[in-house]
Amino acid sequence: MDCVLTLIADPRRPVVDPDAIEQVHAALAAGGAGLGTPSWLADGVAVDLPFSALAIDAATASAHVALADRPIDAIAQPVAMRRKKLLVADMESTIIENEMLDELADFFGLREQIAAITARAMNGEIDFVAALRERVGLLKGLKVALLDTAAERIAYTPGATTLVATMRAHGAYCALVSGGFTHFTAIVRRAVGFDEDRANRLLVDGDSLLGTVAEPILGKEAKLAALQALARARNLSPAETMSVGDGANDLPMLHAAGLGVAFRAKPSVAAAVTANIRHGDLTALLYAQGYKRSEFAAN
Repeated sequence: MDCVLTLIADPRRPVVDPDAIEQVHAALAAGGAGLGTPSWLADGVAVDLPFSALAIDAATASAHVALADRPIDAIAQPVAMRRKKLLVADMESTIIENEMLDELADFFGLREQIAAITARAMNGEIDFVAALRERVGLLKGLKVALLDTAAERIAYTPGATTLVATMRAHGAYCALVSGGFTHFTAIVRRAVGFDEDRANRLLVDGDSLLGTVAEPILGKEAKLAALQALARARNLSPAETMSVGDGANDLPMLHAAGLGVAFRAKPSVAAAVTANIRHGDLTALLYAQGYKRSEFAAN
């Protein structure tokens, strides 16, 4: 079998069962697929369903229809080069649950106003760079010390440290590439264990924010360029890379990676990417690569 479909549930709700497997198998067979023997990666949480003679998009669509409203994700991909040697990850609403600009806006009582702009930018409704400049401009005069206060609010997405620790333990390089700010990516890089971080730099005047960021602004083109440059530096083909993100500015790198995963993504992003994680945590990216729970690194 040259392809595999992985069914993945939230580890806190292990609902992958024989009935789900049977329904998905029936849907794949109806589409003309040849079927292999299921292989459990974690009981109730993740299982591999080998298949052949069916396109990846068709297999994914068939699985989603078969699963209906079950809280189970389905990722189909070729078996070849399944374990990736490079991970490029977005930070906000992906590796962490926060949007840090929204957290900073709290100090000026502007959270709702800035959060609304953030949501529109991440859904691709407005230009990311223009939206970033607008939001940062509203923070002019904010004391730099409050960046550390905001950092205390960082909530790490379940599975983040396990994802990075496991991939690095198996020889992969892991980079955090964010449209956010270096002050926060440095903290997250250290906490989660990434090899490097790249982001935008807030400009300051003494002890206060100027309301601007250093140019050029790291947006969707820079995220894509980072993925490509990191792969070239390690002599990796696109098939050996993985990217993950949730917003419209992540789409180019999601499309360019061997496996680009939309993680709890905005609607327009989820609709544009075949591999979606809506229910699982970030360990879903390990199951998607064929890692068994017993292979996860301690963190």
